[in-house]
Amino acid sequence: MKDILIRNAEPTDYSFLISVVNDWWGGRHMADMLPKLFLVHFRPTSFVAEHEREIVGFVVGFVSQTFKNEAYIHFVSTHPEFRKRGLGRLLYERFFAAAQTSGRNVIRCVAAPINKASISFHLRMGFSIEPSEKTIDGISFVGDYDGNGADRVLFSKRLDLAESPKHPC
Repeated sequence: MKDILIRNAEPTDYSFLISVVNDWWGGRHMADMLPKLFLVHFRPTSFVAEHEREIVGFVVGFVSQTFKNEAYIHFVSTHPEFRKRGLGRLLYERFFAAAQTSGRNVIRCVAAPINKASISFHLRMGFSIEPSEKTIDGISFVGDYDGNGADRVLFSKRLDLAESPKHPC
């Protein structure tokens, strides 16, 4: 995707991102999961993808303050017209590089068990599903992880810190 520019997210991106996030998630109400503070405090590990100066995707993440070898992807979304073209992979690879630069070699994230597309994407990206006692359709998940009825599949991916960080764009 040579026509894509990936840059750090800025607080000024927030009004656009919050205006499209629910549509990009197929009408699911997701805006509450993306407070502006992420674009204020986690700019070094949050990125937007631009095509012809228009934002077409973003990833928001941070390095863990508790676990010094871990980083966490909090939110990712791509414009529906840019899916299945490698944009999500580019955004994740940029986040991985930022995590590696910060000395992190474990990446964590979660998805709802009903979000089959996200589960499939994370498995293709080399994430592993954390085992749990609960399963649905053969997928382990943690019940009520994010509150009553907010079940989550927990993912982790180990990075090789010996590799030099890649900056795909």
